[in-house]
Amino acid sequence: MLNAISQSQAMMLVFLLTLATILGAWIFEYAGYAPCELCLMQRFAYYAAVPLSLLFLVIGQNNPKRMRAGLVLIGLIMLGSCIFGIYHSGVEWKFWQGPTTCTGGGDFTKGLPDLTKKAVMCDQPAIRILGLSLAGWNAVVSAIASAVAFGKAYGSSSASQ
Repeated sequence: MLNAISQSQAMMLVFLLTLATILGAWIFEYAGYAPCELCLMQRFAYYAAVPLSLLFLVIGQNNPKRMRAGLVLIGLIMLGSCIFGIYHSGVEWKFWQGPTTCTGGGDFTKGLPDLTKKAVMCDQPAIRILGLSLAGWNAVVSAIASAVAFGKAYGSSSASQ
């Protein structure tokens, strides 16, 4: 499938996918699903990928090497996001311990928590859709975006615009 699209089209696909994902996260938050500390940290990759993919669409339009570099950079960012999503999902499934600051560990070494804010635990998913939490879906979406970016950057027809 990736052979049928150009590097620019792959970058546009990554842009649209990451933009839709962060907009979706904001919509869930607006609907009352408050994000935990790890959820907020997972958004950093999207805050980088959305403007960077748009930037590389502009500056790499007639420069295949620049577009390839952008695809590699975005691929690395989204690969990191995928790994972080897997980590957060593992915390939710209780496969491993998450940070004590957001798993209800009762650690008061940094002082009392801010009691004006609703406590959102990182090990308790707010919602599951088709069996996956939003952290799990982040891992899936990030893996897809990374695969598209790397697939087109290193694919057999990566030099074609």
